Amino acid sequence: MAQRCKNFIAMSIASAGLLVMSGCTLIPGGHFEGITSGDKTANLDQELSKVNIQIIDSEVINNQKSKNRTERMTSVQGLDVSDYEYRLGIGDVITVGVWDHPELTIPAAVQRTAEFDGFRVQADGTVTYAYAPKVPAAGKTVVELREELVNRLSRVIEDPQIDVKVVGFKSQKVYVTGEVKNPGVYSVTETPLTLIDAINQAGGLNERADWKTVTFSRANTVEHIQLDDFYSKGDISQNRILKHGDVIHVARNDKRNVYVMGDVNKVGTVEVKRYGLSLAEALSEVGGINERSANANGIFVLRKRNFETDGVIADVYQLRANNIAALIFAEQFELEPQDIVYVTSAPIARWNKVISLLLPSLSTVDALQDIDNQ
Repeated sequence: MAQRCKNFIAMSIASAGLLVMSGCTLIPGGHFEGITSGDKTANLDQELSKVNIQIIDSEVINNQKSKNRTERMTSVQGLDVSDYEYRLGIGDVITVGVWDHPELTIPAAVQRTAEFDGFRVQADGTVTYAYAPKVPAAGKTVVELREELVNRLSRVIEDPQIDVKVVGFKSQKVYVTGEVKNPGVYSVTETPLTLIDAINQAGGLNERADWKTVTFSRANTVEHIQLDDFYSKGDISQNRILKHGDVIHVARNDKRNVYVMGDVNKVGTVEVKRYGLSLAEALSEVGGINERSANANGIFVLRKRNFETDGVIADVYQLRANNIAALIFAEQFELEPQDIVYVTSAPIARWNKVISLLLPSLSTVDALQDIDNQ
């Protein structure tokens, strides 16, 4: 929490410096005499032409709900584990039982485990058993190893009936790191281990975890898994069957906040929970707008876009909260992480300038987050 407050203060200072350099203020009763020249007006018009401005109304709410429904139409096809086979590796421990030949089967001891009494795959990848020394085992399945032992023992035993089991899975590991309750090393076994299984074995996500995405690394490939799509939308395609050396990293939820600024009772950050955050909830978390000076028609949500791909710097949504219907829209309008909510006390004629001055704050938020993550 201290680091979060530190970041927000830094952001506020940076934004304040921007406004001072622009020759204007955004305090209650503030004015904009510093932006009057023709050149600055032209720059303002050029800047606003790159912004998509919309009123929060029933159409925007319906479009948002339609988008969410579309995103929920995801894959429900499960992972194909029909051809999964565990292959032995160095360090694995097996037991071997030969029917009708108790002399070849190590009897179970009360104070010893099957792993203790078993046969370990040695550093050269072999297992040594009675009448079958140096049997290649690493890289083989249990079935393949059993067939090899049958071939070796058939030289001294007629039609040997052999049972082979893995009792110690020591050769293959995956790593779960970051914001889980029990980060650590987990074994790959004869039962397919999936990404979701590994997170659950690690105790699940803790309260600081980013529940939206996790990083999945295999060899030289890094993939961002949409964890929330799996849990909330049933997108099974986000799951993975794990292999030896895979790394699952759960990051902190530092970027799962929205920033509430301007003429509100308590400027601050609000966390976007797993089940969403509405504009009304965000304003409530900061004590609401300042009823004595805030302009009820001047509640804005700034949402950064990728200008290179979209041709738009940001989406700006305006809530005209001077009627009951608008309050319903505020309750239904879903915020996204890194949104900036700004409440102004400026007159209506100055709102475009307010938006123009706030646009650099989007980059400021990104820069501060990058510094915080270093």
